[in-house]
Amino acid sequence: MFCVASLVPSPPVLVPELEGTAGALGDGPVATLRAAVLRAAGELAARASRWIVVGVAEPEEVSGGAVAERVIGSDAVGTFRGYGVDVRVGLTGSMAERVVYDPVLDIDPLLPLPALIAGWLREQVAPEAVAECRLISADASADECLTFGRYLRTELDAEAEPVAVLVVGDGAATLSLKAPRYLDERAEGVQEVIDRALGAGDREALAALDTHLLAELDVAGRPAYQVLAGLFAVDPVDPEVETLYAAAPFGVAYHVSVWRPGAAA
Repeated sequence: MFCVASLVPSPPVLVPELEGTAGALGDGPVATLRAAVLRAAGELAARASRWIVVGVAEPEEVSGGAVAERVIGSDAVGTFRGYGVDVRVGLTGSMAERVVYDPVLDIDPLLPLPALIAGWLREQVAPEAVAECRLISADASADECLTFGRYLRTELDAEAEPVAVLVVGDGAATLSLKAPRYLDERAEGVQEVIDRALGAGDREALAALDTHLLAELDVAGRPAYQVLAGLFAVDPVDPEVETLYAAAPFGVAYHVSVWRPGAAA
């Protein structure tokens, strides 16, 4: 049975080893974001020992059409080596224990970032939890994303045990001159619309997001946001959302929240 969802962004600097000195000291602009993300993941840990991770893949990472999902099983192990430090994470068990019992782990050097972030979070807050990652293409239409979310909800509600969902996605990457995609003056207003919709759990507003405009503004998490809306589409009322963080410290919008089915559901 589906019980709760958390939305988190995917900056690799969430991992302290990748932040350098500031990460080792536990301070700096990332500290507040990291605390919010860990709290959101902790909400999942408190409710379920099985997680489904929803993330966005580049079109070449999936096959069979825009909406086709890539499933990454719970046995997957990856590394943040491509982001600067060889921090290894997995979707099940403790990495320290797994290395002892299986010194020659099959490590995927190209494990997608949503799975890496999920693996790191899981090990921080719930190493006993088991996660599985499902990626939807960045090219998926709004309708395809909503359908993806609805089918996922049907699947999870058929389970006897509680299952939580971790949604990984970033907002606009065009909010400042130092942003990865430089400044686009349209981005601030559009991101405000996105943040309002996410903060209110407004399924209709999320479904209506302009896919072409958001692609131009490099809102990489758009498909994930719309899958999240589809996940709650069956409920008679919008979800109850607790927003833990919403800011753009590096010119990229990061939104952290916990989504629970509304009381009427």
